[in-house]
Amino acid sequence: MRLFRFALMAAVLLVVAGTALAQRPASPRGEAAIQVGGEYEGRRYVGGNWITVDYGRPILRGRTGFFGEGASYGQAANAGAPVWRAGANKSTRFMTETDLKFGDEMLPAGEYSMFVDLKEGDWTLIFSTHAAKDGFREPGEGLWGAYEYTSDKDVLRVSMDVSSMPVSYEQLTISFVNVTDSGGALALMWENTVAMASFSLP
Repeated sequence: MRLFRFALMAAVLLVVAGTALAQRPASPRGEAAIQVGGEYEGRRYVGGNWITVDYGRPILRGRTGFFGEGASYGQAANAGAPVWRAGANKSTRFMTETDLKFGDEMLPAGEYSMFVDLKEGDWTLIFSTHAAKDGFREPGEGLWGAYEYTSDKDVLRVSMDVSSMPVSYEQLTISFVNVTDSGGALALMWENTVAMASFSLP
């Protein structure tokens, strides 16, 4: 009887583990986050404002030259949409608790969908008021990814510095880099490409 119970428990655990693995998304969501504009009081950082990016993180899985070249540049990333969702699945969401200045242009504090207009050697970061759907078939207003994107809801377009890296990032990575008390840069890294947009605190 004890042996039967043990075998039954083992079988249940295998089913649960298999189900968990089967439910793992192909492009897990990730988050990049920083806190700026505050100061330390002893060991505590107080008065800061959060800037976060919530995005799907696609994986290369053996693909090379993903962004393409020439006339086909960006087509694989866009997947039929007019721009790249800068991630996978649900639209990438950018949230800032403070105004940010990109070059001479101001991005007001708020929550935005974030896209990238891909041209070879010339990427444009887009902050948009398009709402984001949690599912492709979800009813109501909003976008799933970048499908049906239109530029009429653009709040800000920012030119990005695009360059090659000596290493290859297997999974899309968005991060805040070169952060100081006065600002930093938003960086997108995938395969051998890195694109950055610098910002400052007003």
